[in-house]
Amino acid sequence: MSHKNVLAVDFGASSGRVMLGNFDGNRLSIQEIHRFPNDPVILNGTMYWDFLRLFYEVKQGLMKAKKYGKIDSIGLDTWGVDFGLIDKEGNLLENPVHYRDARTAGMLEKSFGKMDKDRFYQITGSQFMEINTVFQLLALLEKRPGLLEGTSRLLLMPDLFNYYLCGAQVSEYSIASTTQMLDARTKMWSKEVLESLGIPERILGGIVPCGTRLGFIKNGICQELGIEPMEVIAVAGHDTQSALAAVPARDKDFIFISCGTWSLFGTELDEPVINGVSERLNITNEGGCQGKISFLKNIIGLWLIQESRRQWIREGKEYSFGHLEQMAADAKPFKALIDPDAPEFVPAGNIPERIRSYCRKSGQKVPENEAELVRCIDESLALKYRMTLEEIKMCTGREYPAIHMVGGGTQSGLLCQMTANACHCPVIAGPVEATVLGNAAMQLLATGELRDLDQVRSVVGASAKVSIYEPKDTDQWEQVYGQYKKMLE
Repeated sequence: MSHKNVLAVDFGASSGRVMLGNFDGNRLSIQEIHRFPNDPVILNGTMYWDFLRLFYEVKQGLMKAKKYGKIDSIGLDTWGVDFGLIDKEGNLLENPVHYRDARTAGMLEKSFGKMDKDRFYQITGSQFMEINTVFQLLALLEKRPGLLEGTSRLLLMPDLFNYYLCGAQVSEYSIASTTQMLDARTKMWSKEVLESLGIPERILGGIVPCGTRLGFIKNGICQELGIEPMEVIAVAGHDTQSALAAVPARDKDFIFISCGTWSLFGTELDEPVINGVSERLNITNEGGCQGKISFLKNIIGLWLIQESRRQWIREGKEYSFGHLEQMAADAKPFKALIDPDAPEFVPAGNIPERIRSYCRKSGQKVPENEAELVRCIDESLALKYRMTLEEIKMCTGREYPAIHMVGGGTQSGLLCQMTANACHCPVIAGPVEATVLGNAAMQLLATGELRDLDQVRSVVGASAKVSIYEPKDTDQWEQVYGQYKKMLE
């Protein structure tokens, strides 16, 4: 089998990178060739993604890749829910708006005046979150209807990059499932949801499965950059699903945490779970690779530490993430706890002060310094994982011998150990670069180098390093968990 070189472009909420993947027939190695910031831009009160700059950075990565020889294909993954609008000439109408923009405030409740909430969930099987695409579109219908009237096609973020690379105007399945406009059972756009909410179906493209070969990079781009043509492949466009493809699980039933700015906690199923219990617990059914369903919950994750660090930098305190973890490890345990998903923690800003305010209002001791704040965040995340694990088990009726934790959060040994302690089961941590490995591996699957998802995971398992954290101090964590559940009731 010949060596294959692929480019995996991974956009996170704060940075992006272009990674080279090399497959020798047995192992998949990756190396970073270009990294760049992904900072939102606030203009006239609206928070945007700087798509033009991000597309420029993709081109920079393509040029840097030339020195590595022939590149066979490229795939892109991004965060979920956000989109760009294209006019009939194929031009971008405006920069995509950031999901943290305030325009969706109140749209969740307004949607229930147009469509029964239970029916809404029964069709989509989606966790109700005001950032979801459907509520962004409701905001446009109410505040800027002329923008949608002039729209020929809505393209979610990875589809938008693919379009400008190769011209395909389609929606990849995993990213489409983050919109809350998809019928979870038919895997097609729901006419009932669209009609009830007044969203024009004409602006939505056809849905294609993960691993679809879309075509080749446009001749104009190849000439501009001095590169050879390479194939564009619609990998799992939602970064969570690219990461899930790279979970090196051997058991059919497994729990995963894709831990980054958000923590996506769930399991992989063959069919969606949509019932009264899953609706009450607000658990989502998200589309995955090879038609799988990710039954999961979105939990605010390392955003709390990332945004706290930004606040401390504004105050003149330059802490690395490693230093913050060391400080937290030495802090007294269980001084205070929070609900990471409380609405006050969603917007950007002074997270440390919001945590202190939360603790005052809930009658707890107030974290006094950076070490205590980071410890509070990590312990609260671990306990929220435990709560979500119980909810998943309640819905599926299955037991899970271990938790597979992947993504940047696995670099925090403290959080991994706390998760094992809180959940009373081993945590298998790694790979750190699960999203990139999953992106690259799905390109190999699309072109026939790998045969199925099981082989993808086998190759990743042979290629990446993992660490195992066994649970400790479980009696103490069990006692605190009981208190934590009462606090969140």
